[in-house]
Amino acid sequence: MHKGAIFPLFYLPPVEFFSQMKAHKEQIVIEASEHFPKQTYRNRASIDSPQGKLDLIVPVIKGSKVHTNIRDVKISYDFNWQRLHWMSIQTSYRRSAYFEFYEDAFARFYEEKWDYLFDYNVELLELLAKSLKLQLPYTLNSGYEETYPDMDDFRKSIHPKLPSDRTFKEYFQVFGERNGFLPNLSIIDLLFSQGPQSASFL
Repeated sequence: MHKGAIFPLFYLPPVEFFSQMKAHKEQIVIEASEHFPKQTYRNRASIDSPQGKLDLIVPVIKGSKVHTNIRDVKISYDFNWQRLHWMSIQTSYRRSAYFEFYEDAFARFYEEKWDYLFDYNVELLELLAKSLKLQLPYTLNSGYEETYPDMDDFRKSIHPKLPSDRTFKEYFQVFGERNGFLPNLSIIDLLFSQGPQSASFL
């Protein structure tokens, strides 16, 4: 039996994130009190595009302070990143088996506007858990703690620049013949490919 775990809140998280969440579902804590770290999955996701792995980055407003609480980070709409992200997702997954099944639920995240990145990611997390048919009840921490001795801590270990030590079960990817199998992409890569069977790959 797994002990509890603390997770950061990501934008369209990688497969590993949900694999670990599923394993620790008895006690999940979401980090809601940290300072916003740059160049992490908190505002980026990786998908499988015709040209290979593609990073989608949600731009944030640069505050006057270097250390901004994660819940105070505002999304920037200086350019139409939502249109860019949605077009990239459509180009990459239109031909996948289940994209049309989930399309409408995800489209609103690229049509409506959210002020805060944290709120946006919370709603995406809930949609993804529902789509994966995973019961993942969580709590938000009320203050920042450097360490959690009694819990597994994934706040720094699931990171775009750190290779995962997990082995990922392969599944069909739209551009597999061109790009080979790309492990640990955004969970939408798995979801749009495998639909209701996605959870069995975690």
